[in-house]
Amino acid sequence: MPTERPDPLSVLEAALAGCETDFVELRYHRKRSRAVAVEKGRLDTAQSSEHTGVGVRVLEQGTYGFASTPELEAGAVRSAIERARAAARASAAARRQRLSPLPPAPLVRGRFEGEGVAEAEGRDIGQVIDLALRLEARARAASSRIESASCRYAELLEEKAILTSDGARVHSQVVRPEFRVGAVAREAGELQRASRAVGVSGGWDCLFRRASPEQLAEEAARLAVERLAAGYPEGGRATVLLAPSLVGLLTHEAIGHTVEADFVTAGSVAAGKLGQRVASELITLCDSGHSEFAPGAGGSLAVDDEGVATERTVVIERGVLKSYLHSRESAARFGVRPTGNARAWEYQDEPLIRMRNTYIEPGQQSLEELIDGIEDGYLLDGAANGQADANGEFMFGTQQAYRIHRGRRGPLLRGVNLSGRAFEVLSSVDGVGSEFVWDLGSGHCGKGQPMKVDAGGPWLRCQVLLGGRQ
Repeated sequence: MPTERPDPLSVLEAALAGCETDFVELRYHRKRSRAVAVEKGRLDTAQSSEHTGVGVRVLEQGTYGFASTPELEAGAVRSAIERARAAARASAAARRQRLSPLPPAPLVRGRFEGEGVAEAEGRDIGQVIDLALRLEARARAASSRIESASCRYAELLEEKAILTSDGARVHSQVVRPEFRVGAVAREAGELQRASRAVGVSGGWDCLFRRASPEQLAEEAARLAVERLAAGYPEGGRATVLLAPSLVGLLTHEAIGHTVEADFVTAGSVAAGKLGQRVASELITLCDSGHSEFAPGAGGSLAVDDEGVATERTVVIERGVLKSYLHSRESAARFGVRPTGNARAWEYQDEPLIRMRNTYIEPGQQSLEELIDGIEDGYLLDGAANGQADANGEFMFGTQQAYRIHRGRRGPLLRGVNLSGRAFEVLSSVDGVGSEFVWDLGSGHCGKGQPMKVDAGGPWLRCQVLLGGRQ
């Protein structure tokens, strides 16, 4: 008979008992993942893995020390605590700046299970394989001009237990599935690609809430074919209407990273700007561990990896920069309250300051009203790729673009990219839509460690620099 798995919190409590040091943080992390990939009618990937262990941080002599163990056993965890203490003492002498006592924080006590966990645990990987094969075939059969198609499903099921010597005691479980389907169309030797991707925190009902998997496959194929005949835009500065997908990308890549406190300390464009106007008064930008305005945001979590509640943090309020994103350590250095943004990818990783669900709050205007207000401009949708730097400068590609002339939308355009400085773009906003969508839940954010996040918002009307055909 299989042995019963011990309760992680009970093991951590036994390991912490009698430990004498300034501060101890214990984090049990069990991560199970599954992935299926299908391309050109064949199954390329069907894999399942599990990674489990305990990460330990100790604060001693004003310095953190870190160690980890793959064993959920009190003795192994106590040994890791001693190794972390030794690391802290050894590095303390080389530290120019010691960490002051950690600031008070909204520490969490309790047990939390996210939506869809039981469903995911009961789903056979065969169901996932059948879905991927069926949808790849559907996309490939959508048109004679579809040369190839692909489908990928990935699922991450996480269980964590966090115990700190100053009061956090929490157990949580969450599942994050994602789905992507792509199509390649060919005509007269020319290739065009398109894809549709979704990622959430929750079950399949949440994953396919906005569109069924069949609809996503058909949309990817249709767009790839339509792009074959699409024209190109005129380059230059333009009035544009950004879809929630691009608003989310802008919010995360070009704003969110600049307000992470470690990047601020390193000299990001947001440094020294607290209390200053950085955007239109129509803009309120937030980061939250909760799925605000719409369900299923892919970065949702009840507690961060320091045991701090993941409350909604208002970063920009009516155009004014109000807050950075903090861990307990950065909050101590800035003299503020932690915001619940410390996250680690694996048990053997130390927590870093990371976003959760980053978004711009919706406004009052309908999409039709926003389009009516454009004499000459473009509607942009579907993030294709992009990059941004610590100055908030960005360049993003799009999958779909349409010319707008006198409030009327024209035909599809291709090869459209947009660029600018994020705070300047947000300062140019003169229209904010009432519809809200999370649209960055698939894939991972990279910052030393990968991380599941989400971003989104409403339709935004603003000014950007457009690039078309090279």
